[in-house]
Amino acid sequence: MKIKYSGPEDRLSPSAAKAPPPDRYGHPGNALMKEHLHMKWGIIGLPGSGKSIVFEALTGSTTESGHAENHRIGTVTLPDDRVDRLSAMYRPRKTIYARVEYFLPGRTHQQKETKGDAGIWVAVRDCDALLHVVRNFGAYDDAAATPDQDFIRIEQELILNDLMVVEKRLERLALDQKRGQKINPEELSLLQSCRTSLEDETPLRDNQDLSSAPALRGFAFLSAKPLLVLFNNADEDERMPEGSRFKTSEQALVVRGRLERELAQMADEDLADFAAEYHISASALDRVVRKSYALLGLISFFTVGSDEVRAWTIAHNTVAVDAAGAIHSDIKKGFIRAEVVSYADLMAAGDYKEARKQGTVRLEGKTYRVQDGDIINFRFNV
Repeated sequence: MKIKYSGPEDRLSPSAAKAPPPDRYGHPGNALMKEHLHMKWGIIGLPGSGKSIVFEALTGSTTESGHAENHRIGTVTLPDDRVDRLSAMYRPRKTIYARVEYFLPGRTHQQKETKGDAGIWVAVRDCDALLHVVRNFGAYDDAAATPDQDFIRIEQELILNDLMVVEKRLERLALDQKRGQKINPEELSLLQSCRTSLEDETPLRDNQDLSSAPALRGFAFLSAKPLLVLFNNADEDERMPEGSRFKTSEQALVVRGRLERELAQMADEDLADFAAEYHISASALDRVVRKSYALLGLISFFTVGSDEVRAWTIAHNTVAVDAAGAIHSDIKKGFIRAEVVSYADLMAAGDYKEARKQGTVRLEGKTYRVQDGDIINFRFNV
């Protein structure tokens, strides 16, 4: 039996010595590797809320004047001190950090983002989660900020669009029933529950049974997506809006979009003084990512070796066999054991060999729940 590895030493067992040269995961030469998927966040909000500015603050991109109709995508590499230290320890040919993608949909023919501009909502349906930018600064026409009202306007649009999708599907199911066709009773029951919730103006994310139901996944409901509210404040304003009453399922964060866009585009030598002057201890990207990971329940595990050190993003409570699948379906299919050491234990030991001696490297089975910072060497057979 050929036991193959994905992890610290990129090894093959002696019985596999005559196999084609393995790639960095221990797969046979020329194996087609699955590309690791990264989280995609859609940025939404009313016109004038500063979505483009926040997008540029998060991605470090520059303004595209006159291109409001174009979709914009920015993929950001997430800094991680743990990856830095692991890379210094293994000196790999490649170091790959976790990534996140921010998507800013363009406006169709300069229309406002209302129910008349369905293209906006279609464009963000394939996003994993949403960032709702809410204006919390005075407008150029002296219009006062109304963050609660602005939030509700967009929230109602998400709910209305989902309700239209639900009604259309229920009509189709009713027609199929009249024709004597067999329908899925679970889907029918879930959709009826969705309709009740949406008619009560309650977003589907407030009901975990609905927002996470596998039978509804293909609908990509907008109001079921995790939502992070970003209050876009003026340069000198670090406070949350007074008197805001957001439902417990929403999480919110203050950003100073225009200020933090400057920070994202500033030369390194100027950063410290600028950040100190405006009491910025962490960039908008760092804070949004931390909040996003907490909201979505995400963690990172690592694979390491002389060829590559890499961070992988998975959901909290993911079991080892599914974590293996995040790398490649073959590793999941042929899973035997996960050789695991925590990041803290590896750093305390100084290297992998010493961690073995100290007994902090252990073998785990398929049902082991991967912990944040685990360094994993997957043993598998294909």
